Amino acid sequence: MSYRNPHWNPDFDYSHLENEHKKYGIYPGIGAVQHFCQDMSIGLKLGWGGLLKKVRYYRKINPQAEDFYDGLENVILGVQDFIRRHVEKAREMAKKEKNPTLRRNLEEIADINERLINDPPRTFREACQWVVWYQMIARMYNGSGSMGRIDVWLNPFYERDIAAGILTDEEAIFHLACLLLNDTQYFQLGGPDASGKDVTNRLSFLVLEAAHRLKTPVNIGIFVHKGLDPKLLRRGIEILFEDKKGSPKFLGGDAVIEGFVKNGYPVELARERAYSGCHWFAIPGREYTLNDCVKINFAKVFEVAFWELMEDREVEPSVEELWRRFEKHLRKAIDVVREGLDFHMEHMHEVFPELVLDLLCYGPIEKGLDASNGGVEYYNLCVDGAGIGTVADSFAAIEQRVEKEKRLTWQQLAEHLKNDFKDAEEVRLMLRNIPRYGSGGTRADEWAVRIAQTFTRLVKEKPTRRGYNLIPGLFSWASMISMGKTVGATPNGRHAGEPISQGANPEPGFGGSPTYLAVAVASVQCGYGNTVPLQLDMDPILAKGENGIEKIEALIIGHFKMGGTMINMNVIDKDKILEAHEDPSKYPDLIVRVTGFSAYFASLSKDLRQIVVDRILSEGS
Repeated sequence: MSYRNPHWNPDFDYSHLENEHKKYGIYPGIGAVQHFCQDMSIGLKLGWGGLLKKVRYYRKINPQAEDFYDGLENVILGVQDFIRRHVEKAREMAKKEKNPTLRRNLEEIADINERLINDPPRTFREACQWVVWYQMIARMYNGSGSMGRIDVWLNPFYERDIAAGILTDEEAIFHLACLLLNDTQYFQLGGPDASGKDVTNRLSFLVLEAAHRLKTPVNIGIFVHKGLDPKLLRRGIEILFEDKKGSPKFLGGDAVIEGFVKNGYPVELARERAYSGCHWFAIPGREYTLNDCVKINFAKVFEVAFWELMEDREVEPSVEELWRRFEKHLRKAIDVVREGLDFHMEHMHEVFPELVLDLLCYGPIEKGLDASNGGVEYYNLCVDGAGIGTVADSFAAIEQRVEKEKRLTWQQLAEHLKNDFKDAEEVRLMLRNIPRYGSGGTRADEWAVRIAQTFTRLVKEKPTRRGYNLIPGLFSWASMISMGKTVGATPNGRHAGEPISQGANPEPGFGGSPTYLAVAVASVQCGYGNTVPLQLDMDPILAKGENGIEKIEALIIGHFKMGGTMINMNVIDKDKILEAHEDPSKYPDLIVRVTGFSAYFASLSKDLRQIVVDRILSEGS
């Protein structure tokens, strides 16, 4: 698990919501930690000593928040002691080291970190070192991985050292590689400043180069927008296809910005949001979001609607009546999510305050309030839908095979689903082999758009009772496996317990090309500032030959011009991945992009490996 379970305090009882959570396959987000973005520039400016002074200053102003300030102060004192012990160890190792180069490096490590116990970093190397300490403590505290715009907050140190002649690009690449090696946190490259001017700089390319030379899992996103330096996008594509490690990913910046503005925010603020996690953005230090924590399983909602319809003896089954009930239950699921989010916001600061992220936000220290409790300026809570491909194909299959062609009655379909297609493989294949979502111009494509638009409308029709704004998205993370285990057989020919469709992607085997896939996912965007990622697996041969890179670039830009918001792209040899699936030990260094994150293929569970394999087989057909 990459997220810490804070063990919700049972005194804050939400058992009255749990039956509905189970009924609709809701991941409610109650007790979810991190998943918003601090502003690293605060820490780089103040250092641990400056943060401690700030905490102690505002403690006197807000005496009612003594416990909260105790927590913040203990975090800082703990980090300082942590660094101090490493300084002592480095000096001890230096005394024993016979190699003069290694000895000098250990002495430099000790000197640098002795300063960083209290003082803010002065040089590029010191800044990278400070970030590593923060990374480690944030990850240990609650799994946090949000870092934001590395080429913005590190660039002043880079430019100052280059001008002073104390840093070369090779040295900068080495320090960046060490930082990236430390943890697979999330970084953005490029993008606009508040005025709309692209921030791409020399450091943006050096970060890419460091990841390229490192060749381990990294999570770097290139912010593709109208003003982007085209050289950054092209270099990102070249590295993606050369390394075949699933990085970098590509962010549909214009659609993300335009979508966030629709929530009532000025465009200048929308431009400040930074890529900070698997599929999400946040305003660094100013916005609490719960991104990627709250999910509704569309397939489970569909299942409830279907069986309610079949058990109602007073109504003649029809696709439109099934849709009416699906929409009714989807509204109920979203209302339950609203109630749960209010409950979370009421009590989270009492259960597990966000102490490490609080340190680098605007407001928590000043107000004496945790980020989950009014400490920051903006609150926009994410709600994701999952399984759109499974449900769209199910509606289309019933419409075609039952209502139009009358190859099955509603009752026969219900019996086959109840029995998980036992002794009825021909029926299952008949339902599965319809023109599916992702094939282009199909009824299933139309159903997918209808589902996405309805979900978006229902999420946006009102805030929570406590006034929190909700932002819809479509993303399953790796939860399509666990979500699928709770859903019986579905009318699209899916067996009971099998994974639901991943994120906004069609079901595996949909029969379309990467272009069809890009068009399909662009058509179901929610459009309010959270992403609906495209998961795309490509054969490395596509980038070879004349204009190969240009064709990939055209696909990326074309998807974003249609409203796409993120592309997670794998570049994998199909035969190699199939062989690795059979025996992962043959390829211990094989890296793939699973959903919003990259990982060593051999480290994945068999179920997650199968998800990647199914996707590749589907898109290669």
